[in-house]
Amino acid sequence: MAQKKQSPFRELAAKPRVELEKTLTEERDRLWTLKNDLAQGKVKNVAAITVAKRSIARLLTALNKGQ
Repeated sequence: MAQKKQSPFRELAAKPRVELEKTLTEERDRLWTLKNDLAQGKVKNVAAITVAKRSIARLLTALNKGQ
């Protein structure tokens, strides 16, 4: 019988807090870069901004739930 794949949130919740904070910083930097590139007309995939925002929200949820 095949195993179910874990949801991305469960994978995040299992990580240590320090690693989550590091990933959050990286995602925020990535979002900032994407927004700047969008303003300069360099971004081809605008959906990447939405993906980055959702990733940040998941990380913040995991961090706040672990308090």
